[in-house]
Amino acid sequence: MKYGSLILEKKEYVYLKRILNISGYAEDHETQKCLMALAEELKTAHIVDEEEMPYDIIRFNSKVTVVFESGLEKTMQLVIPIDKDVKKTKISVLTPMGSALIGYSKNDVIEWNFPNGKQKIEIAEVTQEETFNGIDIVI
Repeated sequence: MKYGSLILEKKEYVYLKRILNISGYAEDHETQKCLMALAEELKTAHIVDEEEMPYDIIRFNSKVTVVFESGLEKTMQLVIPIDKDVKKTKISVLTPMGSALIGYSKNDVIEWNFPNGKQKIEIAEVTQEETFNGIDIVI
């Protein structure tokens, strides 16, 4: 892990903690396990102000290219749950893949317990779109 722990921007961290607290409705047990693992990782996350946020950290609205152990490469955008759109490869942070990616950086290799078993994925590219920071979200 490039930075030693997850890195999250303060407002995004608060939002993420809130949605994790109300996400007991996860579709299945395996997804719930992924969200519980994310909640554990958040306990040691490094929380920073927007101006301190490294550019290569996966955050809300980041476009991410990952490479699976099989060599398969996939690009997706990590979004808040209401913005998910599978057809546009926008994945919610509350999905197993979304919960695995948030707070990691380019070139990190993640070993995560996905619903179909433990997998290693490498983060090949991270680009930032409009940041979540300027958007008011009411829960």
